[in-house]
Amino acid sequence: MEKHINVKLHVWRQKNAADKGHFQDLEAPGISTEMSFLEMLDVVNESLIHKGEEPIVVDHDCREGICGACNLVINGRPHGPKERTTTCQLHMRSFQDGDDITIEPVRADAFPVIKDLMVDRSAFDRIIAKGGFVSVPTGSCCDANALPVKKENADLAMDAAACIGCGACVAACPNASAMLFVAAKISHLALLPQGQPERYTRARAMVTQMDAEGFGTCTNHGECEAACPKGITLDNIARMNRDYIKASITYRPESATGGF
Repeated sequence: MEKHINVKLHVWRQKNAADKGHFQDLEAPGISTEMSFLEMLDVVNESLIHKGEEPIVVDHDCREGICGACNLVINGRPHGPKERTTTCQLHMRSFQDGDDITIEPVRADAFPVIKDLMVDRSAFDRIIAKGGFVSVPTGSCCDANALPVKKENADLAMDAAACIGCGACVAACPNASAMLFVAAKISHLALLPQGQPERYTRARAMVTQMDAEGFGTCTNHGECEAACPKGITLDNIARMNRDYIKASITYRPESATGGF
């Protein structure tokens, strides 16, 4: 049943990456419990604009839980209190009347704040550009089942491909590691026949770029798996590490004549 609640927000406000930033206290009265969290912020922003104040800058796009743009740290947890739920799918019925809600951006050196709650996650794009695709000529579309794929591998590849690149894993990790994200992108291709020709060069290139972007290392806390709204598991990190070790051992730089 729909109810209306009053909540008090503590929102991170920051003009740009160079600004120190601060928390601003805002009242959000009469909020419908049927509203999504982003709709609640829309209402608060309308109120701020009406008063002639700067609205809160929030990144969002699909509002269907598939683009990953909306990741906010709510009361210390990426995407808020509900498991397997993105911020855009979080509803205000998850909160009680009179609750205090703290809203922060993802905190990581590799994700500099653009303004308020919006961060620059282009580091993920640069990692994908290093190998998160299949570039081998595959020819025209083949008949169904012409290229057999084990059911187990197909399921695991689909699970890994569910990663939406929201950065919740980075936000939850005490080291700001991006290994769960990179491992998911490597795994979903490594498990399929189409991903085999570039499997090890892909793993080496993407891990190298991840390190270059300044993400931390994995120390097996497992916070990333717990925070992931799509249920990406640590098994993918183990698979990535195996591929990276093999890639590092077998890597031979190309010679000037094009051979090895």
